[in-house]
Amino acid sequence: MANTHALFAEALLLLGGAVLAAPIFKKLGLGTILGYLAAGIVIGPILHYIHDGEEILGVAELGIVFLLFLIGLELQPSRLWQMRREIFGLGTAQVVASGLALTALVLVMGVEEWQAALIIGFGLALSSTAFALQILDEKGDTNTRYGQRSFSLLLFQDLAIVPLLALIPLLAKQTPEDTTTALQDFIIAIAAISAMLVIGRYVLNPLFQVIARTGAREAMIAAALFVVLGSATLLQFAGLSMAMGAFLAGVLLSESSYRHELEADIEPFRGILLALFFMAVGLSLDLDVVFRNYQIILVAVPALMLVKAIVIYLICRMGRSPHNDAVRVALLLLQGGEFGFVLFTAAAAAGIFSSAVASLLVVIVTVSMALTPLASLLAGLLIREDSREEIAEDFEGAGSDVLMIGFSRFGQIAAQILLAGGRDVTVIDFSADRVRQAASFGFRIYFGDGTRKEVLRAAGIERAKIVAVCTHKAEITDRIVDLVQSDYPNARVFVRSYDRIHTLALRARGVDVEVRETFESGLLFGRKTLEELGVSDDEALAISDDIRRRDEERLILQAAEGLTAGRHMLHSRPVRPEPLIKPKHTEQVPDDDEEDIPVMARSAAD
Repeated sequence: MANTHALFAEALLLLGGAVLAAPIFKKLGLGTILGYLAAGIVIGPILHYIHDGEEILGVAELGIVFLLFLIGLELQPSRLWQMRREIFGLGTAQVVASGLALTALVLVMGVEEWQAALIIGFGLALSSTAFALQILDEKGDTNTRYGQRSFSLLLFQDLAIVPLLALIPLLAKQTPEDTTTALQDFIIAIAAISAMLVIGRYVLNPLFQVIARTGAREAMIAAALFVVLGSATLLQFAGLSMAMGAFLAGVLLSESSYRHELEADIEPFRGILLALFFMAVGLSLDLDVVFRNYQIILVAVPALMLVKAIVIYLICRMGRSPHNDAVRVALLLLQGGEFGFVLFTAAAAAGIFSSAVASLLVVIVTVSMALTPLASLLAGLLIREDSREEIAEDFEGAGSDVLMIGFSRFGQIAAQILLAGGRDVTVIDFSADRVRQAASFGFRIYFGDGTRKEVLRAAGIERAKIVAVCTHKAEITDRIVDLVQSDYPNARVFVRSYDRIHTLALRARGVDVEVRETFESGLLFGRKTLEELGVSDDEALAISDDIRRRDEERLILQAAEGLTAGRHMLHSRPVRPEPLIKPKHTEQVPDDDEEDIPVMARSAAD
């Protein structure tokens, strides 16, 4: 009975700490994670109200399990396959580069044995999945490009814990208790994953169908918890992480019709267990170790975070991330991770280093976690102000007869004609705001950079009969046209031309159709003005048709003889002599879609 009262008292303390700390730190702009950490440190190491922080941490790690399950629900297998290069390419590069750099740093700081330095270096190379994903969720950045890249790196880190744990017996000084070989462990892991795939495909959906027919709400919740914990336990038994098992279960159920129901059932458990996890990290902080080794910690924590930030930034830049995205990813993943706790504990048990060193490493990781929300705030100081927001590139369902690149004013009007004609259009644009606005009106639009070949392929260019390039910057338009013509020569290319000079350049490239963005509207404007001045409708229309014919003939002459050809075909009046006084200013065209040149100079070019 006394144990029961103690359990209730601890639960009340933890809940009270969360209720007080989270809103205060959120209001201060420091994030709820730092609030939970602070509450745990005050309740445990400072006031000594709770002493079993490590036991609570073991239970609270289920929060990470539920978090990975919910993330898996949002990632369909096709989407995960699209991310394979970032997961296994950049993920491998980040773990190896960070691990080797930190191993060298540990050797410089005085660790003599290379085996211990190797485990410490690669253990610190793993970042905190719980911290990083929670920060992304609070900022609403989970589906941004840098958020997806961060998730890819974290996912590979979760996979990397398996070979790192398998490495410990090979480096241990004493005979390991595990007598299975690495090949046997690999076979067991593959068997467990295969079993999950079979169960997910043939058992889970029928199971939820049966439960749904009963109408028992509590049974559905119990089934959801059973699936998450069962899949996590299965992969843990096979030597993989529980979080990875829950993630795979989520991916398998991502295309299920019960996905949203499962997400609603699991979300409350995920939230409270994650809060408990962060508080448990604070509870398990050993202040005595901090005070005895504060000099080491003052050097080790900044060194760890700086080395990881630099390596991750460079890896992201090599992976073609923009500067701002690379900075955000680096400052998000620069801390140690919860899987480091597992690795350091196993290494100490195997005699690779002492338990005192393991405790010190746990403190270093914990302090780096506590500083992560503060470090992420530095991103605002390091990013460039002229950056454009980017969201995740998701091309599920893309592929139409017409692939339109660019969806500003010109593209929107052209798309209306095509849709009214019963034609389907796939649109990609590189403006996150424009994508959101167009999607809110029901347009089938995707975020993507049309100058990248992989984006065009994902958007269905191989199935498109016509590629409509409607971007408003001439240099970007030219890059897209060159890319399409070189890699997809059979595609018909229709292009929005910037001005007369651009039209001639596009014709020299051999595009199928080019249309100057202001030509037809200018003709219509002039015709309506003539009609208002008393010219008959038929005469005004005939005049505009004559101007269109003359313009086309001029273009043919200019393509053959140069820009000055065909001047005699322009309608003009004699120019009155002006005083030879330099004008104080040159009138500019204010439209952001027009190039910034004087009006008189433009009239000659147009």
